[in-house]
Amino acid sequence: MYYLAENIELRRQEFADRLSLQTGRTADSCLNEVSLSIQRLFYWAAYADKYGGTVQETTLYGATVKIHEPVGVIGILCPDEYPLLGFVSLLAPAIVRANCVVIVPSEIHPLSALDLYQVFETSDIPGGVVNILTGSKDHLAKYLVEHQDIQSVWYFGSEAGSKYVEYVSAENVKRTWVNYGLSRKWEDPEQGEGEEFLYQVTQVKNIWIPMGDIFAN
Repeated sequence: MYYLAENIELRRQEFADRLSLQTGRTADSCLNEVSLSIQRLFYWAAYADKYGGTVQETTLYGATVKIHEPVGVIGILCPDEYPLLGFVSLLAPAIVRANCVVIVPSEIHPLSALDLYQVFETSDIPGGVVNILTGSKDHLAKYLVEHQDIQSVWYFGSEAGSKYVEYVSAENVKRTWVNYGLSRKWEDPEQGEGEEFLYQVTQVKNIWIPMGDIFAN
């Protein structure tokens, strides 16, 4: 993950120029988005060996071990705003905790995410970990949420789309994370990173380890 962030940093201006060309925004605004995306990758890279489990004592003789495991395969449908920063903010925590992703970038400006494919190949990201699909968000959401080999779906789009994802996911007991059409300030660290993301990319397994009086003393 650090290597990925460093490789994007080497091409910071190139990514900013292409982002400006695609979105029509100012050069300074696009350069700031690329810089924030790099910072976010460095932030999540630090979590590769953190957010471990805990050992909790019990009222009986024994202990409970809590382990944070990967969810598995996560389907991610990114927001249209901040096509690069939104993509990175959702992708990074998922893969840093050993999940695989099928990710749909911004429907309006998908090329910002596709430009990262070349960087993935030169940054030692294993093949099959990141799979990018482009197209209609709501159309692709239908197939992701119905797929039995996808354990979780994140949807950042309309309120109607969010309700659909939650409704269909109930059939196969799939985890969901939706925004109900509410916008998120991806440039704000309080909304673009943190504990909420870690909760969504892991599942908790609790193991009770009993012990007798001899071991307890």
